[in-house]
Amino acid sequence: MELEALLNYPRALPAMPRAVSDLLVEMNREDPSPKRVSELIGRDPALTTRVLRLSNSAFFRVSRKIGSSDEAVALLGMTHVRSLVMAAALGGSFKNVPGIDLKQFWRYSLRAAEIARSLSETLRQNQSGAFTAGLIHAIGILVMHIAMPDRMAPLDLATPPLDFNRAAAEKAALGYSYAEVGAGLVERWQFPVEMVSALTNQIAPFEGENYDPLAGVLHLASWRARAEELQLDDNGLAATFPDMVGLTLGLDLDSVLGKDPSEWSISQALGAFIG
Repeated sequence: MELEALLNYPRALPAMPRAVSDLLVEMNREDPSPKRVSELIGRDPALTTRVLRLSNSAFFRVSRKIGSSDEAVALLGMTHVRSLVMAAALGGSFKNVPGIDLKQFWRYSLRAAEIARSLSETLRQNQSGAFTAGLIHAIGILVMHIAMPDRMAPLDLATPPLDFNRAAAEKAALGYSYAEVGAGLVERWQFPVEMVSALTNQIAPFEGENYDPLAGVLHLASWRARAEELQLDDNGLAATFPDMVGLTLGLDLDSVLGKDPSEWSISQALGAFIG
């Protein structure tokens, strides 16, 4: 299936709920309004239910039960609320994807999101935007499996979805990869142009005329999260580290591995409710 045909295949591209689209616009502002955010969450009963369920999970250890979107925003803060909104929206959009272990996929995606946020803090980039980009960076994989399950099955056997060489294998077989598919999806969801660009360029963030720091962060976050799923040892980490991307961003192997993955445990809380 050609890329344009895939992006126009209605069953493969779920619609982003209007409440979530409006929330992302608000939360991407320089100074988002907590009142406006809580109002937008409250407009969507299903989203409100999922956000409150997440808010009251054991991870956040709140002193009392959170019963409204106003309380969730006030007690948890904008960063956590943004994470909850994205987790709730994506968990409701993609279900029963052929050939994909959704629990593993969302665990990986959430881990990549937390790593991206950590790296963006080091680089003084937008942490919230980096988290969102990390969470959705591989969403094209789900779209491709929904639209082309028979085409994906042999590709998965040869090169599993979280293999380091997955994008190259897709390019060789189809002429495009999950990166372009994901970028096309979020463009239709009217995400910020910087995020569309980052998803497009994440495989080769600094090649040719490309110079996309957020895409570079996604590249490193994806590598780290895949390495964790593959349970690489120190030698494996050193051998596979994308050093040219790291060098361009001023990050070496130790700085990318510097945070203990256990510190990114919000992904464990969100992972229980997504997919």
